[in-house]
Amino acid sequence: MTGPSPALASAREADGAAASTVKALQAEGRNAEARERYAELIARHQRRASRIAHHYLRDAAEADEAVQDAFVKAYSHLASFREELPFDVWFTRILINGCLDRIKARTRRERWVQPLSDARSPDRDLTERVATAGPSPEEALLARERRRTIAAALARLPERQRAVFVLSHVEGYTSREVSALTGLNESTVRVHLFRAIRKLRALLGPDGLGAAAEEKGKRRVGS
Repeated sequence: MTGPSPALASAREADGAAASTVKALQAEGRNAEARERYAELIARHQRRASRIAHHYLRDAAEADEAVQDAFVKAYSHLASFREELPFDVWFTRILINGCLDRIKARTRRERWVQPLSDARSPDRDLTERVATAGPSPEEALLARERRRTIAAALARLPERQRAVFVLSHVEGYTSREVSALTGLNESTVRVHLFRAIRKLRALLGPDGLGAAAEEKGKRRVGS
């Protein structure tokens, strides 16, 4: 099994040290210092958390609220954090559960309220990490078209396949970590990832981005 990269291992070590310090400060009643140190964790994980929340909720304002709620909840429950699980995995699990609760609440509301037309843009931040823009106007135009193509292909995946693909292929989590994040067992994660890659290859074509997604995804399946 492929372990985390040196950079990721170092970042997780720093997260663990910061979380332990915050826990100790909370236990001593030094709340102002605890919040100040906790802000370091927020700064390191804000952007990634926003991407994940937007993937689930597809609404920027609601995603921001979900991220804020998750950071508050994580701070309040930091005493339950154990260092054998990386902080980012522990926190992201809290975030995903909060997003799923919001989706359930939204579904209940929509049973009684006519949904408004959805003018939200597709997963721009997500697809920008898969397709990079070139320097020339022509390449920039092609990159925008590529992002739209990828977003449309991702939208056609079943929800679980899309979630597993995003967490594994885009956010860089291992199959074991995706299992901890989603509550699916590890073999199920691998099956969903394989099926997502196969369907994306069919949708995107055998060359270019489709081949790149398959190659990187194979490395994730083997991790």
